[in-house]
Amino acid sequence: MIDAIDRKILALVQRNTLLTSGELSDRIGLSPSSIQRRLNRMRAEKIIEADVAIVSPKAVDMSLTMLVAVELARERSDIIDRFKRSVRDCPEVMSAYYVTGETDFVLIVSARDMASYEAFTREFLYNNADIRGFKTTVVMDRIKASFELPL
Repeated sequence: MIDAIDRKILALVQRNTLLTSGELSDRIGLSPSSIQRRLNRMRAEKIIEADVAIVSPKAVDMSLTMLVAVELARERSDIIDRFKRSVRDCPEVMSAYYVTGETDFVLIVSARDMASYEAFTREFLYNNADIRGFKTTVVMDRIKASFELPL
């Protein structure tokens, strides 16, 4: 479990993964080696799930982002598990959520252009017999991109 010091470390690291143990030490009041031990423990325990960078989609020519609501044909655990695996293996899917309500999954999908998104829908969605239907919402402007949790 995490304590108050871990929360302080997490709050800072969420905003800037490039902070060194020394910089964290100065801000928190713990030795750099203690900071590093805590970070290593939190990574090992999957409290910190990943050290990621937020890449500009335009810089890598992936300027379209879509929110895709997917409805499965049937709600069976084998179908759900199979779809989850396919999503994890699909590079175009940036994030995915298994949700309640009218839809079963919400995907965040990246594409170079509409032609590449259409190719994705044909290959990944239309060719999957487990999918009843899907609805796409095209993102006009990314306002915020973060995984930061309020601590």
